[in-house]
Amino acid sequence: MKLTGKHYGIILSNIATAFLHITLFPDIMFTLNGVGYLGLLGAYFLPIPFFQERHKLVWWALVGYTALTIVLWVVMGDKTFVAGTSSATGYYAKAAEVILLAFLWADKPKS
Repeated sequence: MKLTGKHYGIILSNIATAFLHITLFPDIMFTLNGVGYLGLLGAYFLPIPFFQERHKLVWWALVGYTALTIVLWVVMGDKTFVAGTSSATGYYAKAAEVILLAFLWADKPKS
């Protein structure tokens, strides 16, 4: 697979999102969310035949995972913004996730 600009955008925004969630360790839910992003990123790009044969399904899984993370933050997240605290991290992560969704949409597989 030859990487294009949108692929680099997916990689960078996904890694940023994963990093922001993992930095909230020891909260296991956020840590697992970050690890889930990294796992889906690997499934999306690594040359593993099982995942490459189901690339469209992996795309949908990554889009759904990202959208679910945003929705759960809206419903359950700490929406107070205090720069330099973990509450601000939610806003930074949501920004990275929206950017990730935009790059994923640009890379949407053909039917």
